[in-house]
Amino acid sequence: FCMHGGLSPQLKNIEMIKYIQRPTEIPDSGLLCDLLWSDPSPDIKGWDNNERGVSYIFGKDIVNKFLRKHDLDLIARAHQVVEDGYEFFASRKLVTIFSAPNYCGEFDNCAGIMSVDQTLMCSFQVLQPLQQ
Repeated sequence: FCMHGGLSPQLKNIEMIKYIQRPTEIPDSGLLCDLLWSDPSPDIKGWDNNERGVSYIFGKDIVNKFLRKHDLDLIARAHQVVEDGYEFFASRKLVTIFSAPNYCGEFDNCAGIMSVDQTLMCSFQVLQPLQQ
């Protein structure tokens, strides 16, 4: 399962995504907002408000419950700068892949690229940031 941000407490069934009107403006709250802007957090269980001021943060318990319910193995997402280009969460059940090295010229982060082969094996390439 792949999205830009993360999970949503409103996402009761993956089929709900089909019914999101497109094109659309991004709302300040709700399912579409959360799919774009929510973030995993190792510090909580359940859901909490996101310090970014929009959407939620969610714990590994939410990841495990979602994957079990929908018979999935992995959530792939972006949206957060991670130092090594990719970073696992919830015992490798969620991965954040960030593909912009030296993000905005303010970070010394690598970029990550995830490839998935025919057997669904994931592998990663890491692009080092340019030295400035």
